[in-house]
Amino acid sequence: MGGVSTAERDRVPKQDRSRATRQRLLDAAVACLAEHGWAGSTVSVVAERAGVSRGAAQHHFPTREDLFTAAVEYVAEERSTALRALFPQGAAGDRRAVVSALVDLYTGPLFRAALHLWVAASNEEQLRPRVTELEARVGRETHRIAVELLGADESEPGVRETVQGLLDMARGLGLANLLTDDQGRRERVVAQWAALLDGTLKEGTLRD
Repeated sequence: MGGVSTAERDRVPKQDRSRATRQRLLDAAVACLAEHGWAGSTVSVVAERAGVSRGAAQHHFPTREDLFTAAVEYVAEERSTALRALFPQGAAGDRRAVVSALVDLYTGPLFRAALHLWVAASNEEQLRPRVTELEARVGRETHRIAVELLGADESEPGVRETVQGLLDMARGLGLANLLTDDQGRRERVVAQWAALLDGTLKEGTLRD
């Protein structure tokens, strides 16, 4: 009779453990970067926070740059997934909710961690091209999601710039949030941008 070998039985749990270790390292890297910045976030510090050895950390991520770019990319992808999950049927009829969700992308630990990474990249030659590429890719994905959720037609004049302006505004609110949590002001800005988007997108519809 055929059967599953001991090696085959052991392989799946080992793979699961490896994935779990990688996940803990990514989560710990983002948390460390957000809390301590680039200078205070070494592989050893992240490994200790994740509860794994430095050797195990370097097995998954050979360099510090590998670890932190992977961590920020991972959380960015998770946020994109979460944003889509908020509006599974689309949300063109509730643009204020979409604007609010997009702003939230820039006020959490991902943005704080990414900001530290950008500052480090401005001074680290090895890090700069990787972070630049990552930021461009994440920016394109966020823009695409925003267009879909807002029901925007970018073939209409000014619509693409309006959507990009929304994302730039959200980034600015995220920067302001690093110093103080001014939720009331943020909610007023969100309401105004939602109204601007409604006007711009409706004008585009009327021209058809």
